[in-house]
Amino acid sequence: MKNVDLIIHARWVVPIDAKQPVLEHHSVVIHEGHIVAVIPQDKAKKRYSATTEQSFEQHCIMPGLINNHAHSAMSLLRGLADDLPLMTWLNDHIWPTEKKWVSDAFVEAGSELAIAEMIRGGTTCFNDMYFFPDATARVVDQSGIRASLGMIVIEFPSAWAETVAEYLHKGQQLHDHYRHHPRITTAYAPHAPYTVSDSTLESIIMNAEELDIPIHMHIHETADEISQSIDQYGIRPLERLKNLGLLSPRLLAVHMTQLTEQEITWCAEAGVKVVHCPESNLKLATGFCPISALEQQGVNVSIGTDGAASNNDLDMFAEMRQAAILAKAVAQDAKTIPAHTALEMATINAAKALGIDNITGSLKKGKAADIIAVDFSELESQPCYDVISQLVYATNRQQVTDVWVEGKQLLKDRELTTLHSSKIIQNTQDWADKIRQAD
Repeated sequence: MKNVDLIIHARWVVPIDAKQPVLEHHSVVIHEGHIVAVIPQDKAKKRYSATTEQSFEQHCIMPGLINNHAHSAMSLLRGLADDLPLMTWLNDHIWPTEKKWVSDAFVEAGSELAIAEMIRGGTTCFNDMYFFPDATARVVDQSGIRASLGMIVIEFPSAWAETVAEYLHKGQQLHDHYRHHPRITTAYAPHAPYTVSDSTLESIIMNAEELDIPIHMHIHETADEISQSIDQYGIRPLERLKNLGLLSPRLLAVHMTQLTEQEITWCAEAGVKVVHCPESNLKLATGFCPISALEQQGVNVSIGTDGAASNNDLDMFAEMRQAAILAKAVAQDAKTIPAHTALEMATINAAKALGIDNITGSLKKGKAADIIAVDFSELESQPCYDVISQLVYATNRQQVTDVWVEGKQLLKDRELTTLHSSKIIQNTQDWADKIRQAD
């Protein structure tokens, strides 16, 4: 009998495997942070002895969700400016507030709030884009969550950097510092086509190739963005980016609510990854990402929440459900984006987009033990005919009871183990008081 660190026994295991979508009465065997086996419970008990065994007799065990587009520190601005068009929201409210308040301390506090919320909601990895990413990195390191941190670039000065050269230099420093970290990766994060010049994008393309990392960017978020590009460049943003050579498997194109058939084909041919943020797009009335058409052409589509200032939560279960339902309405086809496809978008598709699908995104031998337990025992989960349907269409984040990343338990019986809820709440309230009084 082989000794291991942890065995998780469960009523159902969803490994995200097309051949075996749901396993009943199975166990996940974990040692040194990685999955050793996913096997029937009786075999696990015969083959392995564990330092810790945990049984979840009425739970579903599945890979942790991956939030593939977030502005984590903006959680401190949740509810600050609602019910406004995107550019009014940005120009008149968010950017002035950020100019006044964003700092290392602001980002650390906002990241703590966001990461605590994400862990409690079953998110084990997030792809971030914000200023002071080194402050977010400290919280990621402390909390035990996994993250891809954006090396943000924008053409105007901020508290983080004054010039493009400084943005690029600080991004390189972030990458170099965390390049061997087991849970932190980096990506270039040019803000958007309308805030980053051609020459800067050319530098980013060259640097991303050299460092072999993704490029994470808002693209085609609004109709106004398209009109501005035509006025300034004579072409739509995506064509401009195509001419620069930015369309490639490295690109994570976020939002993409304004797409022609030709542009969808370009994305498919170039291997562009699309990140869909349905609730933020709906709330800001920016349009609909045609994820059914993208998926039909083989484009990898994943899901993100956007920031809590525009969503207003970081709830990936709600986002996954919204993505599936909205796609049906947009395509006028009830069969499009079935539950298992939506679940893949929130797990393995996101991992593939970030280039970490060899590490996480599914429960498979050799991968990191990034796992969540979802309670199906309450009346809201009765009856259960189809586990995957239940996860996508009838599950809320409060049903997540336990979370592990690399086999370390970050949430136990709905209680955070690496972060302190009361401290985070008090710190958040202190920041809110300062921001409110200044207004």
